[in-house]
Amino acid sequence: MNMMQELQKESRMGAMGSETHQREVRVIDLADFDARRAEIADQLWDAAVDVGFFQLKNHGIAPGVITQAFETTQRFFALPEAVKARHPLKKQFNAGWESRAQVRPSTGTPDQKESYQITRPHMAGLWPDDELPGFQATMLDFERQAWAVGMRVLSCFATKLGFADDFFSIAHDPSKPAYQSTLRLLHYFAIAPDQRDRLGLWRAGAHTDFDCLTLLFQRAGQGGLQLLPGKDMDSQAWTPITPADDLITCNIGDMLMRWSDDQLPSNFHRVKNPGPDEYQGARYSLAFFAQANRDVLIESPSGKYAPITAEDYLQQRVAANFAKY
Repeated sequence: MNMMQELQKESRMGAMGSETHQREVRVIDLADFDARRAEIADQLWDAAVDVGFFQLKNHGIAPGVITQAFETTQRFFALPEAVKARHPLKKQFNAGWESRAQVRPSTGTPDQKESYQITRPHMAGLWPDDELPGFQATMLDFERQAWAVGMRVLSCFATKLGFADDFFSIAHDPSKPAYQSTLRLLHYFAIAPDQRDRLGLWRAGAHTDFDCLTLLFQRAGQGGLQLLPGKDMDSQAWTPITPADDLITCNIGDMLMRWSDDQLPSNFHRVKNPGPDEYQGARYSLAFFAQANRDVLIESPSGKYAPITAEDYLQQRVAANFAKY
């Protein structure tokens, strides 16, 4: 699918739609990974092909590490806007802070959130070290651990696709200047009382991710994430994903869909505004986007798609989804 077709698909996804619990978002246990690798690979593949989403338990990141990352994230977003603005988003490098800047083709309105992107090679001048001592060390350690979990999952997909087990870890090598995987800290704004009846606003409009694999860390009680497989898009029936502190919610991105000749679907998801009877406060999440290094060539195994560098692919997608600011 070319870029324009993808955006046209996304632009049709702005309706409220309905909710269904008929789809299963499977929970995959990564315990004893080395001994159970073949079994885990089968489970991951089946879940990904079915709905493109799955959750991981016993993933190896300690609960205290995740809690510390969330506490550090909340401290950053609590800084005055003028202070956060000293670390502005470098859009071409996906690094830094932005607020209400992302406009989805599905909605035509800015997502009701702010975010701070960490992309290792491009953080000069963007760390809030003066304001938040320890921020850089805490978040880089968390990013490393998320990368490791992501590479385990991607190694299973590599095996199923007939690639070498380390194919994707080489393609996402963090020691290279071309590294462009990103840890994104997200703060969805609390719903103001006068906004609670405005269903046209979205915390995040319907979209697919641009990357190979997304690892999303959420807090229990801060819901809103919904999925809709592309094969079911005409139904506009969305499935909610219940957040849990000990689970990582994962989804396939466009980059891996292309790399797999569309065997692994990158499916639509969104974050809806809470209803009147739901938690109205701020929502925080941490998303690790495994995106192949800039100079890596994405080649579909059968030649279904023309080769494209990961840098060119990502830049085309980012440019289409951010307003000029």
